[in-house]
Amino acid sequence: MDQYSFSIFPNENFVDLTIYQYGWEKCAPLHSFGPAVRNHYLFHLVLAGHGTLCSAASDGVDHEYHLSAGSGFLICPGQVNTYWADEQDPWTYAWVEIDGIQAQKRFEQAGLDRDHPVYKARTHQLHQPVSQEITYIANHKDRSALHLLGHLYLFLDALTQASASRREVRSQSQKGFYIQEALTYIAQNYQRDITVEKIAEACNLNRTYFGRMFKKTIGHTPQEYLTRFRMARAIDLMRSTDYPISRIAQMVGYPNPLHFTKVFKKEFGISPRAWRNADPQVQMNASALVEEFSGK
Repeated sequence: MDQYSFSIFPNENFVDLTIYQYGWEKCAPLHSFGPAVRNHYLFHLVLAGHGTLCSAASDGVDHEYHLSAGSGFLICPGQVNTYWADEQDPWTYAWVEIDGIQAQKRFEQAGLDRDHPVYKARTHQLHQPVSQEITYIANHKDRSALHLLGHLYLFLDALTQASASRREVRSQSQKGFYIQEALTYIAQNYQRDITVEKIAEACNLNRTYFGRMFKKTIGHTPQEYLTRFRMARAIDLMRSTDYPISRIAQMVGYPNPLHFTKVFKKEFGISPRAWRNADPQVQMNASALVEEFSGK
């Protein structure tokens, strides 16, 4: 009988939400993973048995959580974690690793973040779709990327509805609406020749007013955000493909590869080619600088 299934999602360059890998495992007693740090959001749902999660909260303090069937846990990007199966009743779990502009927001709506990593359902009835959707993803590696992505959305919706710690979504202010419009425009057009003026125009706002509002809300100027967003996409492409640097530069909005290299080196202190050939720790240090622009 199979004890394990692991699949890697094809690189389809989805921006809002995408899957990186998924699967399930029937663990041996005391089987463990970690200490480790993930680059993306990783959610496990316990299908049977028991196990323990040890993860570092935002203050750096480790916390232990004992989980059983019907519960789950979230590991956030950059969070040190270790988890292991019970000795007497080892767990079986399904997992999905995701990211994208909407990833952090979707998990937070379910009441999950690095300080509150454990999912528990309000009722068994509400929990059933959560289990059904994540196991569907784990067991259907033969289906298309769009098909599995559709089930990811269904899973996240079910998770939000079922979670005992879910948070109510506040109504959006007018400023919040315009900022969201700007972020969406950037996400959909970053690979084109766009400027801050074009972004403001797309939001029907004065350039100066838009820039001031954006900086106050996001903490970065629109140009800084656009640059970091493009760098985040470039790092994702360098990590997941073997495309030449010149092609990646064009894919993230830099027709001139030399300009792309100059901007990349200014942001990270290392050229794109050197980053690609660097050891994992150097790559991780650069990646950490763009986490918030990858939905983290």
